Amino acid sequence: MLIDTHAHLNFVAFENNREETIKRSLENNIWMINIGTNFETSKKAVEIAREHGKGVYAAIGLHPINLDTGLVKIKIDPDEFEKDYYPFEKEFDYKRYKRLARSKKVIAIGEIGLDYYYRPKTTKKKELFKQKQKEVLLQQLYLAKELNLPVIFHCRMAHQDLIEILNSKFEILNLRGVMHGFVGTSEQLQEYLKMGFSIGFNGIIFKKIEGINFEENIRKTPLEKILIETDCPYLTPPNFPEERNNPLAVKQVAEKIAQIKNLDYQKVSENITENAKKLFSLK
Repeated sequence: MLIDTHAHLNFVAFENNREETIKRSLENNIWMINIGTNFETSKKAVEIAREHGKGVYAAIGLHPINLDTGLVKIKIDPDEFEKDYYPFEKEFDYKRYKRLARSKKVIAIGEIGLDYYYRPKTTKKKELFKQKQKEVLLQQLYLAKELNLPVIFHCRMAHQDLIEILNSKFEILNLRGVMHGFVGTSEQLQEYLKMGFSIGFNGIIFKKIEGINFEENIRKTPLEKILIETDCPYLTPPNFPEERNNPLAVKQVAEKIAQIKNLDYQKVSENITENAKKLFSLK
Protein backbone atom coordinates (compact mmCIF):
# COMPACT_ATOMS: atom_id res chain seq x y z
CA MET A 1 0.00 0.00 0.00
CA LEU A 2 0.92 3.69 -0.31
CA ILE A 3 -0.15 6.83 1.51
CA ASP A 4 -0.67 10.15 -0.25
CA THR A 5 0.38 12.38 2.64
CA HIS A 6 -0.69 15.62 0.96
CA ALA A 7 -3.86 15.73 -1.13
CA HIS A 8 -6.59 18.33 -1.63
CA LEU A 9 -9.69 16.31 -2.42
CA ASN A 10 -11.40 18.84 -0.17
CA PHE A 11 -11.01 21.44 -2.97
CA VAL A 12 -13.80 22.27 -5.36
CA ALA A 13 -11.85 20.65 -8.21
CA PHE A 14 -13.14 17.30 -6.93
CA GLU A 15 -16.69 18.42 -6.22
CA ASN A 16 -18.19 16.38 -9.06
CA ASN A 17 -16.30 13.12 -8.57
CA ARG A 18 -14.82 13.22 -5.06
CA GLU A 19 -16.47 9.99 -3.93
CA GLU A 20 -15.41 8.16 -7.07
CA THR A 21 -11.81 9.37 -6.63
CA ILE A 22 -11.69 8.29 -2.99
CA LYS A 23 -13.23 4.91 -3.81
CA ARG A 24 -10.72 4.24 -6.63
CA SER A 25 -7.83 5.24 -4.39
CA LEU A 26 -8.86 2.96 -1.55
CA GLU A 27 -9.54 0.10 -3.97
CA ASN A 28 -5.95 0.52 -5.17
CA ASN A 29 -4.75 0.39 -1.56
CA ILE A 30 -3.84 4.07 -1.44
CA TRP A 31 -4.70 6.04 1.71
CA MET A 32 -4.83 9.83 1.77
CA ILE A 33 -4.52 12.86 4.01
CA ASN A 34 -6.55 15.85 2.79
CA ILE A 35 -4.93 19.13 3.75
CA GLY A 36 -6.64 22.36 4.79
CA THR A 37 -5.46 25.76 3.62
CA ASN A 38 -7.92 27.92 5.57
CA PHE A 39 -10.83 27.25 7.92
CA GLU A 40 -13.30 26.31 5.19
CA THR A 41 -11.04 23.84 3.41
CA SER A 42 -9.92 22.48 6.77
CA LYS A 43 -13.53 21.95 7.80
CA LYS A 44 -14.25 20.24 4.49
CA ALA A 45 -11.25 17.94 4.94
CA VAL A 46 -12.56 16.90 8.35
CA GLU A 47 -16.05 16.30 6.98
CA ILE A 48 -14.69 14.08 4.20
CA ALA A 49 -12.58 12.11 6.68
CA ARG A 50 -15.54 11.61 9.01
CA GLU A 51 -17.63 10.25 6.15
CA HIS A 52 -15.06 7.53 5.47
CA GLY A 53 -13.41 4.90 7.57
CA LYS A 54 -9.85 3.75 7.58
CA GLY A 55 -7.60 5.34 4.97
CA VAL A 56 -8.99 8.91 4.79
CA TYR A 57 -7.66 11.56 7.17
CA ALA A 58 -7.48 15.34 7.59
CA ALA A 59 -5.00 18.07 8.46
CA ILE A 60 -6.11 21.59 9.39
CA GLY A 61 -4.37 24.93 9.15
CA LEU A 62 -4.11 28.40 7.66
CA HIS A 63 -1.80 28.51 4.62
CA PRO A 64 0.31 31.70 4.45
CA ILE A 65 -1.19 32.57 1.05
CA ASN A 66 -4.65 32.65 2.68
CA LEU A 67 -3.56 35.12 5.34
CA ASP A 68 -4.86 38.59 4.53
CA THR A 69 -2.04 40.86 5.66
CA GLY A 70 -3.58 43.86 3.91
CA LEU A 71 -0.20 44.52 2.33
CA VAL A 72 -0.38 42.70 -0.98
CA LYS A 73 -3.07 41.90 -3.49
CA ILE A 74 -2.92 38.37 -4.81
CA LYS A 75 -4.27 37.90 -8.29
CA ILE A 76 -6.28 34.69 -8.36
CA ASP A 77 -7.81 33.23 -11.48
CA PRO A 78 -11.58 32.76 -10.86
CA ASP A 79 -11.22 29.20 -12.15
CA GLU A 80 -8.63 28.28 -9.52
CA PHE A 81 -9.22 24.91 -7.88
CA GLU A 82 -10.08 26.37 -4.47
CA LYS A 83 -12.30 29.24 -5.60
CA ASP A 84 -15.36 28.17 -3.59
CA TYR A 85 -13.28 28.09 -0.41
CA TYR A 86 -11.23 31.15 -1.14
CA PRO A 87 -11.94 33.63 1.70
CA PHE A 88 -8.82 35.13 3.23
CA GLU A 89 -8.50 35.24 7.00
CA LYS A 90 -7.18 38.37 8.65
CA GLU A 91 -5.92 36.44 11.67
CA PHE A 92 -5.55 32.91 12.94
CA ASP A 93 -8.49 32.02 15.18
CA TYR A 94 -6.72 29.71 17.62
CA LYS A 95 -9.83 28.58 19.51
CA ARG A 96 -11.84 27.91 16.36
CA TYR A 97 -9.15 25.72 14.82
CA LYS A 98 -8.61 23.99 18.16
CA ARG A 99 -12.28 23.04 18.29
CA LEU A 100 -12.05 21.66 14.76
CA ALA A 101 -9.05 19.59 15.78
CA ARG A 102 -11.13 17.67 18.33
CA SER A 103 -12.04 15.19 15.62
CA LYS A 104 -10.01 11.98 15.87
CA LYS A 105 -9.66 12.21 12.09
CA VAL A 106 -7.41 15.28 12.41
CA ILE A 107 -3.89 13.89 12.39
CA ALA A 108 -1.77 17.02 11.78
CA ILE A 109 -1.65 20.81 11.71
CA GLY A 110 -1.03 22.00 8.18
CA GLU A 111 -0.34 23.16 5.73
CA ILE A 112 1.27 26.08 7.46
CA GLY A 113 4.48 28.01 6.98
CA LEU A 114 5.92 30.93 5.04
CA ASP A 115 5.38 31.99 1.44
CA TYR A 116 7.11 35.06 0.00
CA TYR A 117 6.10 34.52 -3.63
CA TYR A 118 3.47 37.28 -3.55
CA ARG A 119 5.01 40.12 -1.57
CA PRO A 120 4.92 43.94 -1.35
CA LYS A 121 7.44 45.97 -3.31
CA THR A 122 8.61 48.44 -0.67
CA THR A 123 11.11 47.35 1.98
CA LYS A 124 9.00 48.56 4.91
CA LYS A 125 5.87 46.76 3.74
CA LYS A 126 7.84 43.67 2.84
CA GLU A 127 9.24 43.37 6.37
CA LEU A 128 5.81 43.89 7.93
CA PHE A 129 4.36 41.30 5.55
CA LYS A 130 6.97 38.74 6.58
CA GLN A 131 6.48 39.51 10.25
CA LYS A 132 2.72 38.90 10.03
CA GLN A 133 3.27 35.53 8.37
CA LYS A 134 5.79 34.57 11.06
CA GLU A 135 3.38 35.52 13.86
CA VAL A 136 0.60 33.37 12.40
CA LEU A 137 3.02 30.50 11.85
CA LEU A 138 4.11 30.62 15.49
CA GLN A 139 0.51 30.57 16.71
CA GLN A 140 -0.10 27.40 14.72
CA LEU A 141 3.12 25.81 15.94
CA TYR A 142 1.97 26.40 19.52
CA LEU A 143 -1.37 24.80 18.64
CA ALA A 144 0.47 21.76 17.28
CA LYS A 145 2.46 21.56 20.53
CA GLU A 146 -0.64 21.88 22.69
CA LEU A 147 -2.45 19.13 20.76
CA ASN A 148 0.69 17.00 20.33
CA LEU A 149 0.18 16.82 16.57
CA PRO A 150 2.81 16.77 13.81
CA VAL A 151 3.15 19.73 11.45
CA ILE A 152 2.89 19.83 7.66
CA PHE A 153 5.09 22.72 6.54
CA HIS A 154 4.67 24.79 3.37
CA CYS A 155 7.66 26.92 2.41
CA ARG A 156 8.25 28.91 -0.75
CA MET A 157 11.09 31.40 -1.19
CA ALA A 158 11.46 31.55 2.60
CA HIS A 159 13.59 28.63 3.75
CA GLN A 160 16.20 30.67 5.59
CA ASP A 161 13.54 32.45 7.66
CA LEU A 162 11.74 29.18 8.39
CA ILE A 163 14.97 27.46 9.43
CA GLU A 164 15.81 30.38 11.71
CA ILE A 165 12.39 30.23 13.40
CA LEU A 166 12.48 26.48 13.85
CA ASN A 167 16.01 26.52 15.25
CA SER A 168 15.12 29.27 17.73
CA LYS A 169 12.01 27.43 18.96
CA PHE A 170 13.25 23.87 18.56
CA GLU A 171 13.77 22.99 22.23
CA ILE A 172 10.62 24.82 23.37
CA LEU A 173 8.24 23.31 20.82
CA ASN A 174 9.79 19.87 20.35
CA LEU A 175 8.07 19.60 16.96
CA ARG A 176 7.83 16.70 14.56
CA GLY A 177 6.59 17.00 11.01
CA VAL A 178 7.27 17.06 7.29
CA MET A 179 8.55 19.61 4.79
CA HIS A 180 5.81 19.30 2.17
CA GLY A 181 6.85 19.24 -1.50
CA PHE A 182 10.40 20.21 -0.63
CA VAL A 183 11.97 22.63 -3.10
CA GLY A 184 15.23 23.80 -1.62
CA THR A 185 18.98 23.42 -1.67
CA SER A 186 21.00 20.52 -0.34
CA GLU A 187 22.18 22.72 2.52
CA GLN A 188 18.62 23.62 3.50
CA LEU A 189 17.66 19.95 3.30
CA GLN A 190 20.38 19.09 5.80
CA GLU A 191 19.10 21.74 8.21
CA TYR A 192 15.64 20.18 8.25
CA LEU A 193 17.02 16.67 8.59
CA LYS A 194 19.15 17.78 11.56
CA MET A 195 15.94 18.88 13.27
CA GLY A 196 14.44 15.46 12.64
CA PHE A 197 11.85 16.47 10.08
CA SER A 198 10.66 14.22 7.28
CA ILE A 199 10.85 15.38 3.66
CA GLY A 200 7.86 15.19 1.32
CA PHE A 201 8.34 14.62 -2.41
CA ASN A 202 5.66 14.94 -5.09
CA GLY A 203 5.27 15.45 -8.84
CA ILE A 204 7.47 18.52 -8.82
CA ILE A 205 10.52 16.20 -8.76
CA PHE A 206 9.87 15.53 -12.46
CA LYS A 207 10.38 19.24 -13.27
CA LYS A 208 13.51 21.33 -13.85
CA ILE A 209 13.93 24.27 -11.49
CA GLU A 210 16.98 26.48 -11.61
CA GLY A 211 19.22 26.00 -8.60
CA ILE A 212 17.38 22.89 -7.37
CA ASN A 213 18.70 19.36 -7.81
CA PHE A 214 15.83 17.03 -6.93
CA GLU A 215 17.80 13.87 -7.60
CA GLU A 216 20.59 14.95 -5.26
CA ASN A 217 18.04 15.87 -2.56
CA ILE A 218 16.37 12.47 -2.88
CA ARG A 219 19.69 10.64 -2.72
CA LYS A 220 20.71 12.63 0.37
CA THR A 221 17.43 12.06 2.21
CA PRO A 222 17.51 8.84 4.27
CA LEU A 223 14.77 6.43 3.24
CA GLU A 224 13.31 6.53 6.76
CA LYS A 225 12.75 10.29 6.39
CA ILE A 226 10.93 10.24 3.04
CA LEU A 227 7.19 10.76 2.59
CA ILE A 228 5.40 10.82 -0.76
CA GLU A 229 2.48 12.96 -1.84
CA THR A 230 0.62 14.30 -4.85
CA ASP A 231 -0.51 17.81 -3.82
CA CYS A 232 -3.44 17.00 -6.10
CA PRO A 233 -5.10 18.52 -8.04
CA TYR A 234 -1.75 20.23 -8.70
CA LEU A 235 1.60 18.88 -9.97
CA THR A 236 0.43 16.03 -12.19
CA PRO A 237 3.40 13.76 -13.03
CA PRO A 238 4.31 13.27 -16.70
CA ASN A 239 2.58 10.36 -18.45
CA PHE A 240 -0.08 10.14 -15.73
CA PRO A 241 -3.15 8.91 -17.66
CA GLU A 242 -5.46 11.53 -16.14
CA GLU A 243 -5.28 15.26 -16.80
CA ARG A 244 -6.04 16.21 -13.22
CA ASN A 245 -3.78 14.83 -10.51
CA ASN A 246 -5.19 12.53 -7.83
CA PRO A 247 -3.87 10.11 -5.16
CA LEU A 248 -3.30 7.33 -7.71
CA ALA A 249 -0.30 9.29 -9.01
CA VAL A 250 1.57 8.76 -5.76
CA LYS A 251 2.82 5.46 -7.20
CA GLN A 252 4.78 7.30 -9.92
CA VAL A 253 6.48 9.40 -7.26
CA ALA A 254 7.46 6.27 -5.32
CA GLU A 255 8.77 4.61 -8.49
CA LYS A 256 10.89 7.67 -9.32
CA ILE A 257 12.37 7.72 -5.82
CA ALA A 258 13.20 4.01 -6.03
CA GLN A 259 14.90 4.60 -9.39
CA ILE A 260 16.96 7.56 -8.13
CA LYS A 261 18.04 5.74 -4.97
CA ASN A 262 18.68 2.53 -6.94
CA LEU A 263 16.51 0.54 -4.53
CA ASP A 264 13.86 -2.12 -5.00
CA TYR A 265 10.44 -0.50 -5.44
CA GLN A 266 8.81 -2.85 -2.93
CA LYS A 267 11.39 -1.92 -0.29
CA VAL A 268 10.85 1.79 -0.95
CA SER A 269 7.04 1.58 -0.89
CA GLU A 270 7.01 -0.42 2.34
CA ASN A 271 9.42 1.94 4.09
CA ILE A 272 7.76 5.20 3.09
CA THR A 273 4.34 3.83 4.03
CA GLU A 274 5.62 2.95 7.50
CA ASN A 275 7.19 6.42 7.73
CA ALA A 276 3.78 8.03 7.18
CA LYS A 277 2.00 5.71 9.60
CA LYS A 278 4.56 6.45 12.29
CA LEU A 279 4.65 10.25 11.86
CA PHE A 280 0.87 10.69 11.70
CA SER A 281 -0.06 7.81 14.04
CA LEU A 282 -2.21 6.15 11.37
CA LYS A 283 -3.86 2.83 12.11
